[in-house]
Amino acid sequence: MPRPYSPDALRRWPDVEAPGLLASDAADRLILDESAGARSAAPAGTIVVIGDGHGALTLGAADAGATGIRVHQDPLAGELALAANAREFGMSESFRSLPLDRELVAGARVVLLRLPRALDALGDIAALIAAHADPDVVVYAGGRVKHMSVAMNDVLRRSFSTLDVTHARQKSRALIARGPIDGRDPEPRTGSVTVPGLEHPLSVRAFGGAFAGASLDIGTRFLLEQLTDAGATPSPEGDTIDFGCGTGVIAAWLAMRHPALHVLATDQSAAAVASTRATAAANGVAARIEVIRDLGLESRPSASASFIALNPPFHAGAAVPGGVAEPLFAEAGRVLAPGGELWAVWNSPLAYRSALDRLVGPTRQVARNAKFTVTVSTRD
Repeated sequence: MPRPYSPDALRRWPDVEAPGLLASDAADRLILDESAGARSAAPAGTIVVIGDGHGALTLGAADAGATGIRVHQDPLAGELALAANAREFGMSESFRSLPLDRELVAGARVVLLRLPRALDALGDIAALIAAHADPDVVVYAGGRVKHMSVAMNDVLRRSFSTLDVTHARQKSRALIARGPIDGRDPEPRTGSVTVPGLEHPLSVRAFGGAFAGASLDIGTRFLLEQLTDAGATPSPEGDTIDFGCGTGVIAAWLAMRHPALHVLATDQSAAAVASTRATAAANGVAARIEVIRDLGLESRPSASASFIALNPPFHAGAAVPGGVAEPLFAEAGRVLAPGGELWAVWNSPLAYRSALDRLVGPTRQVARNAKFTVTVSTRD
């Protein structure tokens, strides 16, 4: 039997992700308080929630009587947390999860938004709302003060004629936007980068919030340099995986360098998945790159891959908890077949080699500079 709703009982997904961090916070409570009157007057199906961490905004609105809530969460972990928390409180029928597109915001009267840290992601969201929401829409965008900047106000003002700023409360603040103007659907940023091992530049496409945008981050460049120098060639006997694909640079590089190769690219971020698909298409290799939104490598069978490339994150959202990369190493170890290789690049001060030895297999250092280390681990 469903238990009564309480924001203090919300759980993250999985429970071990970033231990010690709460699934709801003062910014969620401020957004809900500021929007209470507007939500109570909004017709069914006209409330939209974007960027809900683990369900506090969606389920808080549902607990107050809202129905037909439309929700978009970029990380799959957040989407799974919302679904699990909704089941716990018997609220699964109060919302539906959607991509960041017209259907999400069409005719919306109230939008509850946790401010993304990336300004280009905020710009995409604001412009989409302005293009398709009701002309009287009100956006309640909030976050922790330490993660907010004046530049966020400027981004919102490009898509809304009126912007009000609340007083800070419990180290949180809300921006309230009205009067949509100059709306548009999100389009990927475009870039062209020279990469090791390819004769021609590689085209990069990046939707707002995708790591490194439409450029080549220095860690990935360092990894590609080592793969080129080593002449690494993935075996056709198992899957070749770009794990945590971001904008798909590694997946596209592999497919372009090895014309007979089929590549699997995975990421939990919806923006990353969309960016990778666009990057693959821009380089003419979309037919040989399968892109999957996945939490880790959960959808992949054990011992099915011969080659995995990984540039692991060292943070979880705004937090920098320990152990973010280790679950990814463990997933790679599970999915690699005996003799398969994990090529990883990571921040040198993090000293991941012992974890790679333990979770994947014998690991050797391929290269190291002041910032990054490249290792190759062989599944035994």
